Amino acid sequence: MLTKKGKYGLKALVDLARLAPGETAFVSEIALRNNIPKKFLDTILLELRNAGMLRSKKGPGGGYSLSHPASEIRIGHAIRVLDGPLAPIRCASRTAYEACEDCADPEGCQVRRAMTEVRDAIASILDTMTLEQFVAVPGAAAMIEEEELEKRVG
Repeated sequence: MLTKKGKYGLKALVDLARLAPGETAFVSEIALRNNIPKKFLDTILLELRNAGMLRSKKGPGGGYSLSHPASEIRIGHAIRVLDGPLAPIRCASRTAYEACEDCADPEGCQVRRAMTEVRDAIASILDTMTLEQFVAVPGAAAMIEEEELEKRVG
């Protein structure tokens, strides 16, 4: 499941992808536009910057911007940076595999096999989807916002 950190990170990336070329945005502006707690967003943007997805400038005319064109930023990479592996359980992960304590036969485990298929399906979508495509999907940002509203209301 995508954590709030992952969701807020994607919302921030969408916000930055919508800026005009050469334009930057302050954390406070991104936080306000997307209803994200500023302190939490500070941490998220720092992680994305450290992963090479964002650049930042201090002072007048400063703020955050994408460090690469949106067409070169993969959604799967962004989620892994913020939330870790895409696999629903560790034993199905390619990047953070850990055997289950209660499993005597990982290769024959039906749960692991099924979750490996789930991981592969998720990765096949998210690792090929660029930020540019994500922004262009009708309703993608609205779906994230709608989910957030549903959590608050009900």
